[in-house]
Amino acid sequence: MKQFTKLAFAGVLAALTAGAAQAQELYTPNLAYRTGPFAATGIPLMNGQSDYMAMLNARDGGIGGVMVNAEECETGYSTEKGVECYEKTKGKAIVTQPWSTGITLQVLPKTNVDMIPILASGYGFSPMMDGKVFQWAYNTPAGYWDAADMIIQYLEGMESLDGKTIAFLHLDHPFGKEPLPVLEALAEEKGFTLNPIPVGLKEMQNQSAQWLQIRRMRPDYVVMWGWGAMNAGAITEAVKTKFPMENMLGVWWSGHDADLAIVGEAGKGYKSISWSFPNLDAPVMADIKKHVIDAGLSKTDETEMKGVFYSRGIIISAILAEGIRVAQAEYDVAEINAEQLRWGLENINMTEARIEELGLTGMVPPFATSCSNHTGHSGGWMLEWDGEKFVKVSEHLTANVAAYTELAQQNAKDYADANAPWPMAEGCEG
Repeated sequence: MKQFTKLAFAGVLAALTAGAAQAQELYTPNLAYRTGPFAATGIPLMNGQSDYMAMLNARDGGIGGVMVNAEECETGYSTEKGVECYEKTKGKAIVTQPWSTGITLQVLPKTNVDMIPILASGYGFSPMMDGKVFQWAYNTPAGYWDAADMIIQYLEGMESLDGKTIAFLHLDHPFGKEPLPVLEALAEEKGFTLNPIPVGLKEMQNQSAQWLQIRRMRPDYVVMWGWGAMNAGAITEAVKTKFPMENMLGVWWSGHDADLAIVGEAGKGYKSISWSFPNLDAPVMADIKKHVIDAGLSKTDETEMKGVFYSRGIIISAILAEGIRVAQAEYDVAEINAEQLRWGLENINMTEARIEELGLTGMVPPFATSCSNHTGHSGGWMLEWDGEKFVKVSEHLTANVAAYTELAQQNAKDYADANAPWPMAEGCEG
């Protein structure tokens, strides 16, 4: 009997110890894609995200004194695997980071039931900007409709678009089709012709048919909504067909240094809108080098660290960390839960002063979220490839959000109606 009591006590003690150990972390799983056709873009993004959290753990003992567990679940950018990863990690997660518009759309209705916030920085379903409807989803700090508006705004700043032709070269995937409602509305308003040219997943590396179509069309501009291997394929074809690179612009996922490095000087003039920028002199970079790189805790290298995507990964993790801090302060608890983080993510105020405090100087524009605004609409900069690297060639651009707010609200309502019963954020006004 004594032996049983001893064993029973040991079991209880082990359970309590395991429970305490589990509680002493902030579990922020990342649905990573370091493999598959989009790995070239996934790797630097994941490295940036991972290194920032590792830096906080090493330098600060985590966030608010609690260590961050930023475990990765590999999806290969597959929607099916992404949903499997979501189901596998949701039990103790305080956030889910789907890393694909396709995965986001599959997970979106689940979060209302599971009560886990989605952080889909700069991607996903654009009407997620409406926090009253999508109370668990955030595409902070900028959405695809913001990107479409800023690209057209930039072009219009150079010349009238009336009578012009724009070829919209896009991945034939939910991600590639996402900006079409805004681009179509802008085409009607500004008087330009928009010609969508889809690129299938199997055509990403061989786009000869699409570029033959572009040669015949002779558009004034090519706007590219590409991802992974599609970007390198398109840029290589553009150079080969002698399309003027200064007239080719991409979304922020089409501005990857490694893709342009393939063509080098020949890619000079290519542009990409971006809500992040690699500032190697920012204090955060020195902290990551000291606490993570020099400690042998990173998978990155010197070349990758200089690029747009590595620094964007840093910004994404910094946004998540800020949401966690805001929630910790509001609820006066370090080990926050998913519902508390939801509040934190919709109460971020990234002022210039706060960006400076976090050591992110020049790396992201200011933005703020609220219960009704889950995007933040930070705006961004137009970046241009100078033959060796991306440089800023515009002042801070901001999207004309008012022009598509009604469209977003209608699309959000349609989505909610189609997925009824759909819980709304009652009393959300600001």
